[in-house]
Amino acid sequence: MNIDYLYPWFKLDSLNSFVVLAIGMFFVLTVIYSLRMMREESFLVQYYAYIILTAAASVLAVLANHLILLLVCWGFLGLTLYLLINQGGQEASAAAKKTFIIVGGSDALMLLGIGIVYYLTKEFQMDKIHLELNSGLVWVAYLSIAIGCFAKAGAMPFHSWIPDSAQAAPVPVVAYLPASLDKLLGIYLLTRISLDLFLMNQAVSMLLMIIGAFTIVAAVMMALIQHNMKRLLGYHAVSQVGYMVLGIGTGLPIGVAGGLFHMLNHAIYKSCLFLTAGNVEYSTKTSELDELGGLAKFMPITYVSALIASLSISGVPPFNGFFSKWMIYQGLVERLSFGGRSLVIVCLAAAMFGSGLTLASFMKLLHATFLGQPSPKLRKDITEVSWTMWLPCLLLAFLCVIFGVFANLIPMKYFILPAVGGGVGFIGNWYAGLSTLLILFGFFLGLLIFSFKAFKPIVREDVAYVGGENLDLQETRVSGTEFYNTLKELKTLRIIYKQAQAGAFDIYEQGKTLVFGIGRFLQFLHNGVLPTYLVWTLLGMIALFFALVR
Repeated sequence: MNIDYLYPWFKLDSLNSFVVLAIGMFFVLTVIYSLRMMREESFLVQYYAYIILTAAASVLAVLANHLILLLVCWGFLGLTLYLLINQGGQEASAAAKKTFIIVGGSDALMLLGIGIVYYLTKEFQMDKIHLELNSGLVWVAYLSIAIGCFAKAGAMPFHSWIPDSAQAAPVPVVAYLPASLDKLLGIYLLTRISLDLFLMNQAVSMLLMIIGAFTIVAAVMMALIQHNMKRLLGYHAVSQVGYMVLGIGTGLPIGVAGGLFHMLNHAIYKSCLFLTAGNVEYSTKTSELDELGGLAKFMPITYVSALIASLSISGVPPFNGFFSKWMIYQGLVERLSFGGRSLVIVCLAAAMFGSGLTLASFMKLLHATFLGQPSPKLRKDITEVSWTMWLPCLLLAFLCVIFGVFANLIPMKYFILPAVGGGVGFIGNWYAGLSTLLILFGFFLGLLIFSFKAFKPIVREDVAYVGGENLDLQETRVSGTEFYNTLKELKTLRIIYKQAQAGAFDIYEQGKTLVFGIGRFLQFLHNGVLPTYLVWTLLGMIALFFALVR
């Protein structure tokens, strides 16, 4: 379907229509949440202006059918992202600069890719470009644009700006951009170029699956050891991108549909998780897991929202995260018949392993934040936040349930299947409604059995002790952050974690080291000593002489 009076600059179709709808929804929820969260800030005019401009530029980028228009909107979003992260104050300036360099650098590569596409096709209109990946130049073009998608969505190795921004930027900004809009934009464009602008082949499929599987496992391993709630969620925002890339990498309708559905699901539950983290930080003035605990009874609505979103991201049925992951798994299984069986099996194992580690990580987060013993540092007057802050969380949690229980009836029927042109064949059947009823029946049956006195356990209360000595429960409080500390003590993982903390896998840190190293080398050469300059002049003349003689 074309927007006649705007075509060929803009085009509305079944793929970008639901993305535009999602952008509008997250814009409204972010504004509602910000009414209370940001009301005491002194930069409200700039903040809301950036929020509105970001939503407008996002819609234009998604609807763009002209590569230059897409590039302009995409680059403008990098600027608003920098400005919004910088609203976090002095602590956020370093994260904002890092984001601007990584995202801006990838935008420069996108410009190169678009230039090559025009050189090869003499065309900027996206719906008229269909390039086969049969030459090195076409590959350069595809990879250049794909890197822009990876950086925007946060796939490895262009991910490191997300955890830093998640910890430093205002919570509404993180929920609005890295958690939702940037994922929608990055994965949307990756889908568009992989299926429309370029014709995916076996090599592209393998490349995307490798990147997806590596992103899943590496990021979730980093999330396991985090002690800051927002930074932990930031690494999970990276990990979940791997599932989307993995689904698209299958190149099969069910896998691509699963990747797109997971893109939408992730935006919903991750935005919900960041907003609940904002509620916790607003009430307790901290996001450090060591300093939290026992908040469920003080903030029940926030807790229920966080619990549902945590189960969703962990792929627990009947929530929405399970359904999209299940589709991606089916795409990988179906991919086994197209060659590369060993790689596909490894990717499938990585996806399922990552899902298990995600559940373990959120067990840690929920225990440390809402369950267990409260930290002695917590105030005693903690209450639930204002309705403008808990309502967006509750609505997003509600969508996690609806999009899981009624997946086939609502999101699949109206958003996902039209985007891939239908023709999605499921290997097995998942009856979400019936399964939900059985889960609820088992849950209430368990409560009923437990209510009978005959089944109630005999409980004896006593003091806690070890070796015959009584323990002070406050001193021996299990905060939850220690759950997986032993991972860092394993020999191989200890080395990897140490290198990761030193920035060995951070493309920004490595690039900064390289640039500063070159600068120091040039500074060493330009030492102000005249004989040194004469030697370099002589060497330059000799090199020029040989070049001209040849």
